[in-house]
Amino acid sequence: MSEITTDDVVHIANLARLEFSQQELDQFRGNLKRILDYISKLNQLDTNDVPPTSHVIPIRNVTKADEVIRRYDRQQILANAPSQEKGYFEVPKIIE
Repeated sequence: MSEITTDDVVHIANLARLEFSQQELDQFRGNLKRILDYISKLNQLDTNDVPPTSHVIPIRNVTKADEVIRRYDRQQILANAPSQEKGYFEVPKIIE
């Protein structure tokens, strides 16, 4: 892998609209190098027999079944509306 330069770090900082001092640029350059070196090591792993996953742990969304509950009568709700039409709220047109 090619060496990370200060210009590379400045370019990335500009993309993120960030400004850094020279000391911070040097620090981030070292950090990026270590991160990319680690990624390079991970790329060497044999993952042919490893099934793809989207989560590290086998937890699924826990949900309960939907249950329809009629809390109010439609006419009670529409009685509070300033305007209604065919059983629905009528609102002013906002898009031409």
